Amino acid sequence: GYFMWDHIAMWWAATSYPVVDAWVTLAAVAAVTERIAIGALVTPIPRRRPWKLARETVALDRLSGGRLIFGAGTGGGTPEFDDLGEEADPKVRAAMLDEGLVVLAGLWSGEPFHHDGEFYHVRRAHFTPPPVQKPRIPVWVGGFWPNKAPFRRAARWDGCFPLLSGDPPPDITVEDIKAIMDYIHAHRPPELAGKPFDMALSNGRVGEDPAALIDRVGAYEAAGVTWWVEQVNPWRFGWREEGPWPLEAMRERVLAGPPRA
Repeated sequence: GYFMWDHIAMWWAATSYPVVDAWVTLAAVAAVTERIAIGALVTPIPRRRPWKLARETVALDRLSGGRLIFGAGTGGGTPEFDDLGEEADPKVRAAMLDEGLVVLAGLWSGEPFHHDGEFYHVRRAHFTPPPVQKPRIPVWVGGFWPNKAPFRRAARWDGCFPLLSGDPPPDITVEDIKAIMDYIHAHRPPELAGKPFDMALSNGRVGEDPAALIDRVGAYEAAGVTWWVEQVNPWRFGWREEGPWPLEAMRERVLAGPPRA
């Protein structure tokens, strides 16, 4: 898989930090790959119009031959909410996220759709074509544990992408994963019981010897992790504001491959 952030402005650097548009970039990735899953982890629906997002995601799902995973979250950070005139209240954004996901799924259905909610209003919409994937594009929900609301939300969809609260967020342990999965399964709707659920470990860090992680990866897998998301980012490889981007080091890490249980 290839996953990237969907940011307008980074929360610690405002306008000075180099940022690319996630959806244009993912389209480029889709065009030169054949097998890997792709997606943004996560896209803040509260600063998007769900109908425009529906068109973008379906176009990308079809362009990629059904390889898109949609990561959803409330988003955060003053530079891309408060400073740009977006909704600043996290509780309001959470309600917008829940309603936005309902609208998104309705527009993905390929059937006539109507919605009259608190934040979004859709009359006589009938979006075609639908996504390649059936019954719809998979939705993973991001959230900070031990906050419970994001994981009650995730239980209604197809997967989650957890972080731990803290600055910086600490590493997620096997015990954390077990607690999260227990909570999700306890809140899974009856109609989704037994359905597959993806758990993406967000803090993967393979060192010089991937084989040394076999036991650890196996423990995560047994706890419910289905995706190891390696942190291939500039900070890990020594980038600083005044220094060059360590692209070669990042490329070497990708070519080294993943740890395997």
